[in-house]
Parts: sequence; structure tokens; C-alpha cells
Amino acid sequence: MSAALQAVALMGATGTGKSALAMQVAKATGMSIICCDSMQLYSGLDIGTAKPTVDERTQVEHFLVDCCELPDLYSAARWANEARIHIRAQNALGKVPIIVGGTGLYLKALTQGFADIPEEKPEVRAHLEAVQNALGTAELYRLLQACDPDMALRLKENDTQRIMRALSVYESSGKALSVWQKQAADIPAIDCPVFVLDVARDVLRQRLADRFDVMMSDGWMEEVKWLDALQLPDTHPTMRAVGYRQLLDHLHGDLSVDKALTDGITATRRYAKRQVTWFNHQAKDAIHGDAQAIQTFIMACMHRQIDKIGHIDQSEQTGVEDG
Repeated sequence: MSAALQAVALMGATGTGKSALAMQVAKATGMSIICCDSMQLYSGLDIGTAKPTVDERTQVEHFLVDCCELPDLYSAARWANEARIHIRAQNALGKVPIIVGGTGLYLKALTQGFADIPEEKPEVRAHLEAVQNALGTAELYRLLQACDPDMALRLKENDTQRIMRALSVYESSGKALSVWQKQAADIPAIDCPVFVLDVARDVLRQRLADRFDVMMSDGWMEEVKWLDALQLPDTHPTMRAVGYRQLLDHLHGDLSVDKALTDGITATRRYAKRQVTWFNHQAKDAIHGDAQAIQTFIMACMHRQIDKIGHIDQSEQTGVEDG
């Protein structure tokens, strides 16, 4: 039986400062960072996702950022599989990578595993998008009820993105998504303590509003125009990303720029609230704290895990020599 993979996870709501804290820890320890963000992995979405800068990525090695070219899609299962590859490689170098982000579903896929669902076929996705454009989400939902009634019961009738995902999996693989999800995934063991960075609610609310101003000054609108020019379907995750969605509505003439910014800030605050709720309920063993406390906890934890890697290497070498 192979030894457990070793990593630490620094999670938190958007705007809490987890990326900056991870940079401090990584530079102090010489470790790498694995981004756990469902939007930072898309190339070209830099400003609105608060993606680590080129300079930061020069100072500290980052993985799973800019790893997917639009219009391609990315999934939690794919992220988890690729994260394991990077963790294993870093462990082989005697390092414990820091997983950083706010996408809790990705972390869950890594630590608990998802079924190995096949990738969607582009032609299937294109067909479903054509059906949606011609007949609406109601028709997609009717199709889902016929091929995957269990999943249909779990989804809202207007949840276009998830309905389309379920249909795409069925048509691509011949097996219902609900059936795939019931199959336990055979995943490598991983020792990954989770730390959640907490920030007072009023502080976070103001920080998110201020960040919008900075992003706009940094050229976010031009980035949104670039995204709009790709003419991605409305069902693509990037078209629904908070902030981007509201600015796209402005470009299409549906909102004034002031209204788009106000709505974007409101949507981001709600998203942050959902993230906090998720980490409180889904990551029950996580250690919560402010930046100073979390940094102390992570540093101590990483030293213990590095020792584990050393013991593993020694035992494996001894086993080879004795054999």
C-alpha cells in the first residue's frame, strides 16, 4: 500500500487574503502553491479572478493556474486528478505543497473523491446548447427526466448549467450522472489538514467593494470585452462568474456601468457568504483563525508532514535494500 500524499490546504472566502498569506508561507518554507479556484485555471481571466501575478508566480511555483484554454471546460474531478499528480511530484522532492483557494467542491473531490466520470464530448455539448437556444431549458429538463429521473429530482427546473451537464454526461457515456456519482472513486490516500482563514464580516464586505474599484482601474472592463468577443455560450461557467456576468450585462446594454458594479459587488458578497457557509458545514474538521494564527498552525503542520515524507523515503529505501 502506497504512502499517503502530503499537503496542506489554506481555504477561505473570496477577498479574505488567503493568497497573500499563502505566498508568505510558501516563500518562508520554499514550498509550492496549488491553486484551488474554478476560475483562475482559465487562461485570460486574470484581473476579475484576482489571479496570482506573473511576478508572484516567478517568486513561488504555482500549479493549476492558467491550465485551461477557453472555450474548453474544466471539472472538479479533473482538477483533483491533476492536483494529485503535482502533490506526488512535490512530495518526491521532499516538499509539502499548499493548496490555496475558495472552491470547496474541488477540495472535496481531492480529499473524498469523485467517480471517474468521462469527459464530455464537445459535439454533445454543442447539440445540447442548440436545443437550449431553440426550445429553452424546459425542454432540456424534460429530456433529463426521461434519461436520469433521479438527477432531475435533485435539480431545479431552471438550473440550465447543471441540467446540461447531466445530459451531456449521459449522452457522452451512455450512463446517467446519478449512477456515476454513486460509484465510489478509488483515490489515493491523502493527509491534507484544512485551514480556513476567517475575516470579520464588515471588514470583508468593505474589502470586496474596494477590490472592485481596483480591478476596474487595472483594466477589468477590457478583459470582459475580450471574454465577450469569444462568444461563449451562456452556459459556460466563465459567463456566470460573479462580476464578469454583471459587466457582460453592461456591455450588452442591459445595465449601466454603475448598476453593473453595484450588482457585481452584491453578488460577490453573497458568493463569499455561501463560501463561508460551505466551509462551516462541509469542512467540519478544518481549523479556523485569523491570518497570524493560521500562519502559525500551517508552519507547524508542514514541519510535521515534511518529517513524514522523510520517514516514508527512509522506509522505502530500507525495504528496497533489504529485498
